[in-house]
Amino acid sequence: MRKVLIIDDDKAFLAFLENYVRGRCPDLQVQTCLDPVQGLAAINADLGLLLVDLEMQGLDGTKILAYATGKGLSKNRIIILSGRDADYLHQRFPMGTCLAVLNKYEAKQKAVLDMVFDSLQQKCGC
Repeated sequence: MRKVLIIDDDKAFLAFLENYVRGRCPDLQVQTCLDPVQGLAAINADLGLLLVDLEMQGLDGTKILAYATGKGLSKNRIIILSGRDADYLHQRFPMGTCLAVLNKYEAKQKAVLDMVFDSLQQKCGC
């Protein structure tokens, strides 16, 4: 449950998020993937958290969400990230579809990610 996988084709954002998680929760194992198709190989039911961008070339976050739950990963361990506004995201992903849908550029959304990372780290006993 200490593993975090982040799939996002935005290289700068992916590097920022990876460094942020590593700095905030150094005991978590963070794996990143720029290519969504290659990221599929890292998805399994043992992930503590999957963060996936909604809009990517070749394979979008909706398809990765379906693949991940099909592989046995609980939908409560998946967060969809997007540049879209909250209303759009909540219409596309109704409550219960995944743990959360967050605008990755909105500062207030960072507080939600912080709560998730803190909870994951506490559950791991880190």
